[in-house]
Amino acid sequence: MTERLGLTEAVSFALGGIIGGGIFAVLGVVARVAGPTAWVAYLVAGIVVMATGYSYVKLNELASATEASGGAVAFIEVYLHRPTLAGMVGWTLLVGYIGTMAMYAYAFGAYFGAIFDITRLPFLGLPSRPVLSFLVIVGFIGLNLLGVHESGVVEDLLVALKLLIVLLFVLLGVWYGYAHGQLEFGVEQSLRSPDAPVLAAAVAFVSFEGWQLLFYDQESIENPVETIRKAVYVSIPVSALAYVFVAFVTLSVVEERAVAESPDLALALAAQQFSGKIGYVLIGIAAVASTASAINATLFSTALFAKGMSTDDLLPDRLAPTRETGVPTKTLLVIGGLTILLTVYGSLTAITEFASLSFIVVFGAMNALAYTQRDDLVSAIPLVGLVGTVVFLPIFLWHLYVEEFSVFCLVLAIAVTLVFLEGVYFERDELATGVRSIEKR
Repeated sequence: MTERLGLTEAVSFALGGIIGGGIFAVLGVVARVAGPTAWVAYLVAGIVVMATGYSYVKLNELASATEASGGAVAFIEVYLHRPTLAGMVGWTLLVGYIGTMAMYAYAFGAYFGAIFDITRLPFLGLPSRPVLSFLVIVGFIGLNLLGVHESGVVEDLLVALKLLIVLLFVLLGVWYGYAHGQLEFGVEQSLRSPDAPVLAAAVAFVSFEGWQLLFYDQESIENPVETIRKAVYVSIPVSALAYVFVAFVTLSVVEERAVAESPDLALALAAQQFSGKIGYVLIGIAAVASTASAINATLFSTALFAKGMSTDDLLPDRLAPTRETGVPTKTLLVIGGLTILLTVYGSLTAITEFASLSFIVVFGAMNALAYTQRDDLVSAIPLVGLVGTVVFLPIFLWHLYVEEFSVFCLVLAIAVTLVFLEGVYFERDELATGVRSIEKR
């Protein structure tokens, strides 16, 4: 019998999902929007996500009383009994996970090229970043098809190593910034642009993605309701503090212009300021390992998530065949192929903002659901998450329309396409019930 995950493993899994790639991939994009107030953006986003975590935990506790549990898709089916809406939320999550993997792959290619000083491939003359991003996705598609995955022990060690590197980065950065009088809280910036941290918080939302994966496979967790509750309440605040301090250090020791020019290498540039080439390479190695690990875990989880949706008739069987044991080959190829298209042809800013929007929508929906289901067990805390996401969404869309019109058009096109396809798909014969177990598989 396989040993079930305890609290330590659950916290490690959640922290690995949150900090795994986000801290290396997103910080530069957030810094471009908020400047020295990036740390405020992460604090605001962390508060909203913490309220969302509370919503997930309480919905899960209430659902467990009816012997039903899971993530967003299962919650909608349990409380609203609307399979069509549950399917639409599931499709939105799939899009968000694809965007997240594309973001990780982008950061992997950027840091790998920076470590080995490869800007263009020899002989071919092609830019190295998109090629490296392509290769890492293809590599993990192959590994997942072969059934190769990280063990729980390896994941625990990787998370511990990441946290140690982040801690050293913060301590050395604060010491260097204090010694040179460079510590910058961004007070003047916040007075000039008080809306910047709020917009940046919306951009940073995807940084906190990962903890909700705990709800998808509760059968493998010991005392799942209580263990997941504790793991969520530990992992989100710890990751938020890590983001706040890393952003504070980075924007204190690196000029905004340098971050704007190389947002994908923001952490490495900061480390180079106070620890030279060694720090630059160390952060680069950590980034490569973290983003690679995050790609592998997310690809596997997303493929199983798609298979679960197909099992309950929320996705076409041709996309996620249910007859295959383990992860379906076609599902991996489709998800991997879409990820490759996005990471090769998209910019880091576009990919990050695209993924963040998906999670703002889904997390906002879960906060709304938790608020409507509140009783003695569920307080008004979900309202904090709901208000936060409701504020983030229009500000974010307006920013895209004004500053990133091409990204706005892409988001609009994908949203219209999804609604059309979902409408066509769900207009078939009435869907079978039994979606409650989708995200437990």
